Amino acid sequence: MHRQNRSEVFTLGHSPDPDDAFMFYAMAKHKIDLRGYRFEHRLQDIQTLNERARRGELHISAISIHAYAYVAHKYALLPCGASMGDGYGPVVVRKRSELPTSNEESMDYSGARAFLKRKKIAVPGKMTSAFLGLQLFLGEFEFTVVPFDKIFDAMVNVHADVGLIIHEGQLTYERSGFEKIVDLGEWWKRQTSLPLPLGGNVVRKDIPPPVRRDLSEIIRESIEYGLTHRDEAVAYSLAYARDMNAQLASKFIGMYVNEFTRDYGDIGRAAIRKFLSTAHHKGYIDAPIELEFVE
Repeated sequence: MHRQNRSEVFTLGHSPDPDDAFMFYAMAKHKIDLRGYRFEHRLQDIQTLNERARRGELHISAISIHAYAYVAHKYALLPCGASMGDGYGPVVVRKRSELPTSNEESMDYSGARAFLKRKKIAVPGKMTSAFLGLQLFLGEFEFTVVPFDKIFDAMVNVHADVGLIIHEGQLTYERSGFEKIVDLGEWWKRQTSLPLPLGGNVVRKDIPPPVRRDLSEIIRESIEYGLTHRDEAVAYSLAYARDMNAQLASKFIGMYVNEFTRDYGDIGRAAIRKFLSTAHHKGYIDAPIELEFVE
């Protein structure tokens, strides 16, 4: 096993969300053997992490699968840590009062497209997988970029007509006075029979391969620890659960920390290839699609 110089600290970027907190709990609290490596956790929103990855700033980082297409020359995908929406995912919502005679079950996909083509959509960042998923669903559309946790506000303040919701908003939009137009993960599953790949973890390619493998195993062990000690890992993650009680936070974690998080497996890897290659074919990604996993 390669032993890293203990004086070097690896920067580890991830979102301040309950699912990421759950995954990295064991590392943050030294619940597992870190094998002499040291980590500095950098908690930032996913769009910021995507931008930092394009500059190659962090050693290890959570990243949108969409953004990976643009950093594949600098980073390799870790086989663990995926956020996959298996039949669910980012949702496009509108204010419930906008069309009082409708309900969220009444609009089919063609109706949703026709409706959305006439609207300005608040999105959480152009490099997010949610944005790319919406492009695949809708084609070209008018949008405004808003921090992910301000999208509800943007609709309330009429800066946007509808919003593309990621993170915990997928579970809280109804109580906040909004209704669903389309669930992109559900649509993608019907189209492809595959989960929608949203986020992953990457490691810089300039780190020696033996160290990359060590780092991958440490992160996998951290995920396994959380899944095995679920109650304590959920309790830790509540500090990052905006507007969610313990029950909702636990549900959200269950959606995005699962078997795909342990390892993409053949299905998860096929989903990434399908997602990015479809986007490349349609002209939404101009970078060549090259996937490299830490094995």
